[in-house]
Amino acid sequence: MFKNSLATGLTWLAALLVGGMFAWLLADLLIHGLTKLSWAFFIESPENAGRSGGIGPIIAATALILLIAVATALPLSLATAVLLSEFTRRNGVFALLVSRSLDVLAGVPSIVFGLFGNAFFCIYLGLGFSILSGGLTLACMILPILIRTTEEGLRAVPDDYRLAAAALGMSRSSALVHLLLPAAVPALLAGLLLGIGRAGAETAALIFTSGYVARMPDSLLDSGRALSVHIYDLSMNVAGGDAAAYASALVLIMLLLIINTIAAGLMKHWNLAKV
Repeated sequence: MFKNSLATGLTWLAALLVGGMFAWLLADLLIHGLTKLSWAFFIESPENAGRSGGIGPIIAATALILLIAVATALPLSLATAVLLSEFTRRNGVFALLVSRSLDVLAGVPSIVFGLFGNAFFCIYLGLGFSILSGGLTLACMILPILIRTTEEGLRAVPDDYRLAAAALGMSRSSALVHLLLPAAVPALLAGLLLGIGRAGAETAALIFTSGYVARMPDSLLDSGRALSVHIYDLSMNVAGGDAAAYASALVLIMLLLIINTIAAGLMKHWNLAKV
């Protein structure tokens, strides 16, 4: 009885500590940044090195960078996860080699990805400091997360699904599309959330790839300043930019919360639809 009560108390304590840390962070951002938020702040361009004006072009650049990252990484990660879970032996040499490579990539510091993106996308491919270079670099960063979560989601699907599909004469591709992937959607969404969370808050990689320019981009080959880079610049390089940095950080947290809420709603809707 005592052990059960102790385990329950420790579990609640851990949950309260995590919730308290987030509440503390959010409260600090609200206290220092809420007064600066307005409709003009969301649509106007930065002025006076970001001390005044808004973050309209920066929000647009951030959205484009994330869109490119997700649109590039999602099909690649899905195809790789399907290959590893459905068409290779789990303990085979190829599967082990790819798995170890993914583990290493997941632990590579973001600054290394930034240097790689600068050397490969910006210089070798001639894309320069651009939104496209930044998005492709972030796609490389979130690939290991998406592949791992999707692969584990597919492996968690009971083998009964596969046996039933084979008994009904369904091809492997048909079973994959109509049975296995729908069952693994929650894992895919979880990986997507983790990937977007990491990409949305990334700074080091984008400094070397997408650049610092804080104007509205006309194309994907234009340089664009992401929200995370804007926050870093205001807090580290601009005297008197703390208020705008807090407000920008609050906007970034709000965007991540909105994305998480939408994904949670989609997951709930998907689970209810399967019942």
